[in-house]
Amino acid sequence: MQHFSRRDFVRTCALGTAFLASSAILGSASASERRVRGAASLTSSLDQDWLFGGKFTEGAEQPGFNDASFERVTLPHCVAKLSWENWDPASWQDIWIYRRHFHVPQEFRNRRVLIDFDRVMTSAKPSINGHALPEHLGGYLPFRPEVTEFLKDGDNLLSVVVDAKWQPIPPDGNPKGTRTVDYLEAGGIPGSVTLRAVPQIFISDVFAKPVNVLSSDRSVEINCSLDAAMLPEKPLELRVEMLDGHKRIASASQSVKLEKTGIAEAKLTLSNLGKVNLWELDRPQLYGIRTMLLLDGQSMHEHHTRIGLREAKFTPDGFFLNGRRVRLFGLNRHEIYPYVGFAMPPRVMRRDAEILRHQFNCNIVRCSHYPQTEAFLDACDELGLMVWEEPPGWGYLGDDAWKEIVVQNVRDMILRDRNHPAIVIWGVRVNESKNDPPLYKRTTELAKELDGTRATSGSMTTRKARETGWDEDVFAMDDYHNAPDGSVGIYPPLPGIPYMLAETVGQFSYGAKEFHNIYRRAGDLHLQTLQAVYHAEAHNKAAAFPRFCGVIAWCGFEYASLLNPYKAVKCPGVADVFRIPKLGAAFYLAQVSPKVRPIIQPDFYWDFGPKSLRGPGKRAAIFSNCDRLEIFVGGKHLATVKPDREKFEHLAYPPFFCDLDLDGAEKPELRITGYVGNHRALSKDFSADAAHDKFYLRSDDPEIFGDGADATRLVFKVTDKHENDRAFASGKVSFEISGPAVIVGDNPFDLADSGGAGAVWIKSVPGGTGQVTVHATHSALGKKTAHIRVLRES
Repeated sequence: MQHFSRRDFVRTCALGTAFLASSAILGSASASERRVRGAASLTSSLDQDWLFGGKFTEGAEQPGFNDASFERVTLPHCVAKLSWENWDPASWQDIWIYRRHFHVPQEFRNRRVLIDFDRVMTSAKPSINGHALPEHLGGYLPFRPEVTEFLKDGDNLLSVVVDAKWQPIPPDGNPKGTRTVDYLEAGGIPGSVTLRAVPQIFISDVFAKPVNVLSSDRSVEINCSLDAAMLPEKPLELRVEMLDGHKRIASASQSVKLEKTGIAEAKLTLSNLGKVNLWELDRPQLYGIRTMLLLDGQSMHEHHTRIGLREAKFTPDGFFLNGRRVRLFGLNRHEIYPYVGFAMPPRVMRRDAEILRHQFNCNIVRCSHYPQTEAFLDACDELGLMVWEEPPGWGYLGDDAWKEIVVQNVRDMILRDRNHPAIVIWGVRVNESKNDPPLYKRTTELAKELDGTRATSGSMTTRKARETGWDEDVFAMDDYHNAPDGSVGIYPPLPGIPYMLAETVGQFSYGAKEFHNIYRRAGDLHLQTLQAVYHAEAHNKAAAFPRFCGVIAWCGFEYASLLNPYKAVKCPGVADVFRIPKLGAAFYLAQVSPKVRPIIQPDFYWDFGPKSLRGPGKRAAIFSNCDRLEIFVGGKHLATVKPDREKFEHLAYPPFFCDLDLDGAEKPELRITGYVGNHRALSKDFSADAAHDKFYLRSDDPEIFGDGADATRLVFKVTDKHENDRAFASGKVSFEISGPAVIVGDNPFDLADSGGAGAVWIKSVPGGTGQVTVHATHSALGKKTAHIRVLRES
């Protein structure tokens, strides 16, 4: 293959200039290019046709190694075959080998070529055609080595040696081992890999920083990084446009004279923006930023990103978005999924943002405790879901080399994500770590240097940390303590500084001082009913302090862990590992205006089985956004109930409580009718008679793409005849699938441990198109069928 290395182009400047003038790259960025926030360039996905050889053997990264027996896989990929519970870190804590053969596309000739890795768990030693590339330490952030000089005609080999062992790399490193981190990190390549060709001088990064967005002279300051392997004879032109769809809002340009090879910075300002819409929670307006590098008026390279114009301020008097006080209302999120760990495609990642924003009515999510995929962050931008993002870590601080990786992680996180308007806080501390003023002074200063538009923070377990060298903008407390009456305790905000909660509730055993409340759907029934009430108490008590910025509670979804779990599943989530809401989600589901959707969500199962012989009990909670509820049992009116505004006076929609201690021998029906004013807003029926139970089956999406990675969730459960979850349902579910897709998950699936509800994912096969039919059969309740269409690759 004919190509020029950097050295060749520096030596032959005239030839290089001629090349630049003739190699314009026009058009908009593809979806994958926007995802990596890299240059709008020639790209070739390497996600398909990987050869996975299992555990690494000597020489397996070399071109001559025989890989005929390797398994063909598609990215994202996890090295271990996992169920949804009982994960054993020994199944992935080893060194693994991946190989990818490829031919360089013809149009890549005479360009610089990079390989973009989204992320590799947890460290990677890549090589190309036997040439070692820089090792990357840490699993959550991208790296993009240049491979230009190592490519050849014909077959090229990209090898990746993946080290998924316990290593001195954040969040790992504690000598006590895996149980010291409250989440499990299944190894593999859980992100995309892309071959990217760029000109010899290209736009490597653009930071578009909105300035003075609330004033009439608002502007966007552009900081552009150019990566030059040569020096052109003529000045270059840098042109930036701000776009609303195809409409140009503003533009700016300037001449750029490069003085040396390497990275050069250029700054421009987009002004006279006119009437633009701000990024708001209920109207998250996004604008495109197109940056072009031109020679003699011809575009030789482009870079595309998106921004939103908004002002997010944390003050001692609360949080303000675009000048209006907003109380932060959110949940923490782990990105860990059943069966595959982190290796889910963008569609599935986006679904979490939709659940948090539109089902659980959150306005903020904390990405605990590591940077999460850009697919998730993109969805947050589009949905109006604010984000706290932080570097990998959990409690432990290692030696100086370990801390240097923390600093590098903060740098890489901010450089990747600083154009996302949804992000309002940079976490610059390792979660719940002891105070280390020199380290956190560095990370805070680094965040200000790279961005400066967002507040910095980090989760604290003691309020005394402020007295021992505290440099962040927002004091964020992980508040787990009892009130005197054994209910949720919330400390008042510290004086004179912005204050919020980064965690509360979780599995803390209120009334005791332990973290043993395991809210399993198949677990203790009384404990299940406490979870939603505890979350309501936490948000209510925090809202009693006007200066509180808000609460991000622990947590959204169950996740894999070895700390206080049940069969290696930690259960503080208000939804289970399958993202199916539990009773604990009832509070969040109801915190929305009835004008958007009326909600009636009991914090109980309507059941008179062995664990609830007299039904829900004397003080059964019902979460609703209605003004009053009318309760009917067995067709007879039982009670009129109003929201408990005395105990929950600071909630927009407090819970209702009703005496439902009943003789259920006749298995009566329950009807709850909700009124807003005098208007009947909603009525819901519940059956106690299991003889009429149903088998429920539904997919999230009617269509997926046939790229071998795209997938959609298939939820199944046992319900009453009105499709309400049936308590402690059991039975086995088996699946048969036909068409261009496979099942990711347990087949058969035993419902006993999951409490009657579960999910698998339906994943396309590479190049497949057409209809997929899934038959799911419950051992007692019969068969249901789902249809999903697989479309040509996007």
